Amino acid sequence: MFYKTLGLWLFICFNIAVFGQNNFQIKGFVGNATTSKPIQGATITSKSNLYALSNEAGEFVMYNVPEGTYTLTISHVAYASKTITVNVNSKTNKVSILLDTKTTNLDEIVVKGKTKEEIEHETPMVSELVSKEFLLTNRENSLMQTLSKIPGVGTVNIGSGQSKPIIRGLGFNRVSVVQNGIKHEAQQWGNDHGLEIDQYGIENISIIKGAASLLYGSDAIAGVVDIQPAKIPLLNSFTGEVNLLAESNNDLLGVSVGLQSRKEKWYYRTRLTYRDYADYKVPTDKINYESYVFELHNNQLRNTAGFEANAAFSVGYIGENFKTETFFSNVNAKNGFFANAHGLEVRTSTIDYDSDDRDIDLPYHKVNHFKIVNNSTYYANAHTFHIEAGFQNNHREEHSEPVPHGFMPKPDNSKERVFYKNTISLNVRDVYKPNENHDIVFGINTEYQNNNIGGWGFLIPEYNRFTAGIFAFDHFDIYENLHFQGGLRYDFGTVKTKSYTDWFQTTVNNPDGSKSNIYLQRAQNKTLNFNSVSGSVGLSYTAPKTTYKLNVGKSFRIPLANELASDGVNYHMYRFERGNLDLDPEASYQIDAEIDYVSSKFSFGISPFVNFFENFIYLNPTPNFYETLQIYEYTQTKVFRYGGELNLNYNILKNLNLNTSVEYVYSKQTTGPKKNFTIPFSPPLSGLISASYQINKDILFFKNLQFFADYRITAKQNDIVPPEEKTKGYQLLNLSVLSNLNVLNAQKPAQLRFKVNNVFNKEYFNHTSFYRLIDVPEPGRNISISLTIPF
Repeated sequence: MFYKTLGLWLFICFNIAVFGQNNFQIKGFVGNATTSKPIQGATITSKSNLYALSNEAGEFVMYNVPEGTYTLTISHVAYASKTITVNVNSKTNKVSILLDTKTTNLDEIVVKGKTKEEIEHETPMVSELVSKEFLLTNRENSLMQTLSKIPGVGTVNIGSGQSKPIIRGLGFNRVSVVQNGIKHEAQQWGNDHGLEIDQYGIENISIIKGAASLLYGSDAIAGVVDIQPAKIPLLNSFTGEVNLLAESNNDLLGVSVGLQSRKEKWYYRTRLTYRDYADYKVPTDKINYESYVFELHNNQLRNTAGFEANAAFSVGYIGENFKTETFFSNVNAKNGFFANAHGLEVRTSTIDYDSDDRDIDLPYHKVNHFKIVNNSTYYANAHTFHIEAGFQNNHREEHSEPVPHGFMPKPDNSKERVFYKNTISLNVRDVYKPNENHDIVFGINTEYQNNNIGGWGFLIPEYNRFTAGIFAFDHFDIYENLHFQGGLRYDFGTVKTKSYTDWFQTTVNNPDGSKSNIYLQRAQNKTLNFNSVSGSVGLSYTAPKTTYKLNVGKSFRIPLANELASDGVNYHMYRFERGNLDLDPEASYQIDAEIDYVSSKFSFGISPFVNFFENFIYLNPTPNFYETLQIYEYTQTKVFRYGGELNLNYNILKNLNLNTSVEYVYSKQTTGPKKNFTIPFSPPLSGLISASYQINKDILFFKNLQFFADYRITAKQNDIVPPEEKTKGYQLLNLSVLSNLNVLNAQKPAQLRFKVNNVFNKEYFNHTSFYRLIDVPEPGRNISISLTIPF
């Protein structure tokens, strides 16, 4: 089916594209005249209605340009405009334009503009901007898999369509995912709980590595994935795009349609996405786990099919001193779990999992995440007020084949666990600029959560959680190229757990030797209060081609309800989990540094860090058992960590670019029952070598043809903490081809991408994968084709 679909799409694309003119192109680079760094978002226009926009690398292309002489005007909000003349013919070379920073004097008022890139360089925190172009070029099955190409960013994968972020070896609730200013709140504590965010329609992401609690509060102890709102549409415009996707490994078919329009003051955006996929394939025909051998039909990991249906809409208004936008989104998904990954019930199940590779049988989960967010900004002289308010409802159900476990009789339905989580959030910030050297920010964050449960299996209790924080910091320009940022934050949090008693009786031994059948109480009514002070100070120095950063910070994290009060069997992980009401908030101290050098042909970056946890929370395996399952208990320990990322980029030839990155994290517990061991899900040393080549001339109907090769080298991971197993190293090759096609608008060409992941169908294990615990390898070779058609 996939290959028929692939052939049909190629046929359509080729026939549409053949109508495009085969004229010349104007290619160029726009950069900062002082630093030579690329400028993103510069507009290049001419009186002949030619138009282009520079990307994050400062590059632009104008298509279908007849031979002749053209006058181009290059403009940007933060730079002085420039006009050049270009002779277009078969010998036209790439043009280079350097712009001077704009300074405009109006009645003794000096207005200076700064690009996002300049602001990022001046901020001492180690961060990285991710552009829309990067997301389009590197798009994978999930948002975090797309971002995993960035050094220091990884994933915990759950099958082929779900994943959650890891930053420098830390994940789950130690990484905050923020969308449109509001922290995304679902059931992210679970190993098998993915991230309910539609990656289509996202244009800009800022990734902060390291202590970020000062700005984002609890859970930002390892870093932040900040998904920022898209740019406001242009005046009197109507635009859109259609994204089509097909993949061979799991026969995925997907479509996403986005529209946006603006009159004068009002605008809207909307997007619909649907994806449907079958069981994915692995490069083996059997899996051996704890002496059980599971045969795989057609190399397919049975019952890993699923679908995803998402909808989003926003409406905005722009006034003279006020702007606001309200976002509505709903993500709905249903995914099967590998049948052998849920208590091994498949050994006795009557379900024929191999009868259909697209059906979703037990065990499976379904989730619906509904979100409303409002972003409003008020401008009042030297003050700018930002207000972000949000409501989220996360409804998650985990279904399993009803079978008796221990003293629990056979349930009468398949609803093993149900979670209903409502979250209300409010953030208020006052950005005060008393003069051109200071940006002072005062802010308040508040969040209230109500989590209810259902189903016949118990793991965590119902709870209410409230957090509030107040912070202040100053970004001070000591000199034009020397910048200081520092601030403090105070947080208060309370967690109220609710009692829970089993619905069935359990036989217990009495002190006198007799036995009784009782309803065990798994959780109790308990109110726990937490508070913490955190902060950070840092410096950044920007030379013409080099940026230096140093940041020292303290972050914190309030314990979660599962860490405090869990008391049940987690069949997904084959263990009994028990919380600890005596846990303290996690406190983390971190030093981050960064050196970035950028020239026209070469760039170099290194970002080391040192991190110390005073009381790291983790799930510790004990020698005790409950109904044949090992008991794991949450405990705290001191942890010392260090590591960092290294990145090299070199333009070998005019059209040939080579990029190399390396990431490494070392972790060691210095106290507790696992002293001298690492911490769970510690990623191994990893490197990525990427090469890209661009062909100047059009080939048939392919325009701006680019070839990419990614070669990942991952070392073995022998530094583990039981019950983890050692993971062998591996090498992986991915290839892709990108091309523009003139489909509807020559100024907005469609983008065709053909990609092959795991080219040699290599069997390998990802140490941070959910299925690694049961010796399931990563997906095999995957051929994908995507087409993005803007209009």
